[in-house]
Amino acid sequence: MKKILFIGCLFCLVAFSSKAQRYAIIDTKYILNKLPDYTSADKKLQIIGEQWQKEIDIKQAELDKMYKNYDAEQFMLTEDLKKKRETELFNKEKEVRDLQKKR
Repeated sequence: MKKILFIGCLFCLVAFSSKAQRYAIIDTKYILNKLPDYTSADKKLQIIGEQWQKEIDIKQAELDKMYKNYDAEQFMLTEDLKKKRETELFNKEKEVRDLQKKR
């Protein structure tokens, strides 16, 4: 009797656990691409991201130019001017890093 009860309980557990393993796959990308609000919002985000990247690229180009100028003029500068330029370079580099983190 105990064996039959045990087998019955085991059978019930297996039956319930097999139903719990059902799942479905949903193609959310297909669904979202069909929504006009989603596509327009996605385009706006792409444009904003490109603008931010251009802004970062411009700041990085300015920093590179400052480094090249400093490197070329380094031998002609006095110690005070060197420190001033190094501080400017450090501040500009920090500004670029902060902008990258922010965006």
